[in-house]
Amino acid sequence: MAGISGIGGSGLDIQGIVEKMVAAERAPKQDQLTKTQSKATAQLTAIGSLKGAISEFQTALTTLNSPTSFQARAVTLSKSDYLTATASTSASVGSYQIEVSRLASSSKVALASVPATSATTASDGTASSSPTTFGKGTLSIKIGDTKLSDIQVDATNNTLSGIRDAINKAGQSQGLSANIVNDNSGARLVLSSTKTGDGNNISVSVSGDDGSGNQSLTKLAYNPSDSESSDPAAAHSLTKAQSAQMTIDGLKITSASNTVSGAVDGLSFTLKATTPADSPMTVGVSQDESGVKGNIQKFVDSYNKLMGVIKTQTSVTTVGDNSAPITAALVGDATARGLTTTIRSELSTMQGTGAVKALADLGITTQKDGTLAIDDTKLSKMVSSNFSDLPGFFTGDQGLAARLKGKLDPYTMANGILEQRSTSLSSTLKSVDAQTATLNTRMTALSDRLYKQYNTMDQLYSSLSSTASSLSQQLAAMPFANKS
Repeated sequence: MAGISGIGGSGLDIQGIVEKMVAAERAPKQDQLTKTQSKATAQLTAIGSLKGAISEFQTALTTLNSPTSFQARAVTLSKSDYLTATASTSASVGSYQIEVSRLASSSKVALASVPATSATTASDGTASSSPTTFGKGTLSIKIGDTKLSDIQVDATNNTLSGIRDAINKAGQSQGLSANIVNDNSGARLVLSSTKTGDGNNISVSVSGDDGSGNQSLTKLAYNPSDSESSDPAAAHSLTKAQSAQMTIDGLKITSASNTVSGAVDGLSFTLKATTPADSPMTVGVSQDESGVKGNIQKFVDSYNKLMGVIKTQTSVTTVGDNSAPITAALVGDATARGLTTTIRSELSTMQGTGAVKALADLGITTQKDGTLAIDDTKLSKMVSSNFSDLPGFFTGDQGLAARLKGKLDPYTMANGILEQRSTSLSSTLKSVDAQTATLNTRMTALSDRLYKQYNTMDQLYSSLSSTASSLSQQLAAMPFANKS
């Protein structure tokens, strides 16, 4: 940058002078832009907070406006060690005596054991060992009446590990898996099924064994209907597939799995263990009063949060006698004021024909600061004694939840009040950015012009100083200059 320190001899701090002049020219407009940007940013943030609080309140209202919220059922268990239970809205209120005599299980089979390795002799007479191999053929595996894809055994997979991998690939979609276990009798394949229920036992049949291996492929056959051999090396069942058995109020129920649905309309049981003989457990089904109370509590909490956000964004805080108060972003804002008035007006409207016509009937009252408070004792009593009146107060087109939502929708809907405010504030911020860029361009031009003017002045001063010095020297050389 030219002319920073008076290079022509004037000694002026040209840079300092220019910077101060530019700063003085920039200050009024820059202050205006900074204040506008700060205010718009604060209001945009406040509108965002307001949107979030309204959204949370609307979620609570949606839950309260759902009839199923008041049709939910609560399940109680006298003992939790034997089963879990869930109830849908169609379950009737009542209690049931339940005994679990048998759990459902799946089939698990240990096939006949074979040596893990077999000795071989090379052509040069050297002895070695290699994995046991089976003859070529076909394995057919069934789980009950369900047949898996046939497994072809050939030179590529005629070992225990090869057959295991082939079974796992073929049985993956049917819940059948294979593993190799080395026990006292040797190595054997253990097949496991995930399919429970009577008759769903694993069976293995073999066909086409060509005798090419050092073990016959037929050793892997297993028929669950055959009598079990006393030979520990023979194939045998580890667990048999069976169905669960239980009684509900003395009525016998059989289920292929440990999840029992449909035995009682609206109830589903997951069996965990058998109950002691002649010691039934009790399953109770009742109206979900605690769930309804929880939804009401969420309604009150989200309303209080919304009121808290509005109060925070519209408050004026005094910081001292000699200091100006701190004003929040939405002080005097018509949007926040109108929202508060609308919501509070709906809260005070009477609704319904039963025992519950207003929030006060449920023990919910408005405090001095505008928030809601719950008298839990009164709420519990009203929910227990007048449960059937609650849906009429909260749900339906004329229910409290729908009416409040209708008042909130103009604020939160697409192109609604809050979106329009946000769009306007965003436009203001873009305008500030554009004006700031223009101001910067103008100040750069001013700076360049001032530097050019001061550099020209500095050069002129230098020229005049040089002329004056020359004149002084010439005058000093005149004859009369040496006279007294």
